[in-house]
Amino acid sequence: MGRPKALLPMGASATTFLEGVVATLRQAGLETIVVVVGADAALIRAAAEAARLPVHIVENPDPARGQLSSLLVALGALGRPEVEAVLVMPVDQPLVTADTVRRVIDTYRQTHAPVVRPARDGRHGHPVIIYRLLFDELRRADLSLGAREVIRAHQAAAVDVPVRDEGAFMDIDTQADYERAFGWPS
Repeated sequence: MGRPKALLPMGASATTFLEGVVATLRQAGLETIVVVVGADAALIRAAAEAARLPVHIVENPDPARGQLSSLLVALGALGRPEVEAVLVMPVDQPLVTADTVRRVIDTYRQTHAPVVRPARDGRHGHPVIIYRLLFDELRRADLSLGAREVIRAHQAAAVDVPVRDEGAFMDIDTQADYERAFGWPS
């Protein structure tokens, strides 16, 4: 993409992906937000500070090990016993709505399922809530397989939240994805 995805503008807006995701999470009622940074950590940290984002930034010392390694860094930052679950929201899905996040959180609070995630037409999206009883499994998981293997192992107990929110399923990983989402080049 030519620059960190976290710092891409959300279309014609001056709002970056990171700012948009944080705003969505805050609108949904989340207070503690941990942002895991890897490559370009200094740029992202500086942008978050300049925007006065209410986040705790932690650095993944080896982001090449994959997304699960970043989740494990976040778990380390949140490793307090009172942390009941984590909500995982990739920065490259900035179009998820606060309503979807609230619905996933509300469903978790009602069910305390080990995994709660948005679903539509047989697809699963983000955010995903993972209950603390799975944290040790995540820590033992093969980094090359990611969290998906742990989630699959608990598929029968997972709760899917039906949503229409296309943003919950839209990863913006390439220039073509960006243009499709926002209608213009980054």
